[in-house]
Amino acid sequence: MTTRKMGGIGLTVCVLAFVVMAGFARFGQSEDNKPPATAAHPHDDAMMTCAKACSDCQRACDSCAAHCGHKLHEGMKEHHASLVSCQDCATVCAAASQIVARSGPYSMAICTACADVCGKCAVECEKFPNDAHMKACAEECRKCEKACQAMAKHH
Repeated sequence: MTTRKMGGIGLTVCVLAFVVMAGFARFGQSEDNKPPATAAHPHDDAMMTCAKACSDCQRACDSCAAHCGHKLHEGMKEHHASLVSCQDCATVCAAASQIVARSGPYSMAICTACADVCGKCAVECEKFPNDAHMKACAEECRKCEKACQAMAKHH
């Protein structure tokens, strides 16, 4: 046999051995030995609920800011305050969602700030009770405000 064929066979044997060993390693791992999907921290449920509420609110506020931009373009200047409020609220909620989801050391600080900002943004959006988009945003802001307040109480 040529050296080239021997090298190819050797490589094939190595790859095959690796696949077999990986299969055996996986085969021996039972459900009991697998690590939990999330860490068992007493505040995990509250933190994940809060992080999700913040993420949901961020998306609602970004969408609402775009809606307000269209209203401004149509000449409705009264939407300027809600546009900038929604933009800032979306930014704060995005940061809060990320920090809380990873149980960051500033989770309580960002939750307190987020609850305050969401409450103020809801007030701005509630000034337009006949606009379904504004109403939906205000509702998400109120949900996030409550989730952040609950998170702050857990700590």
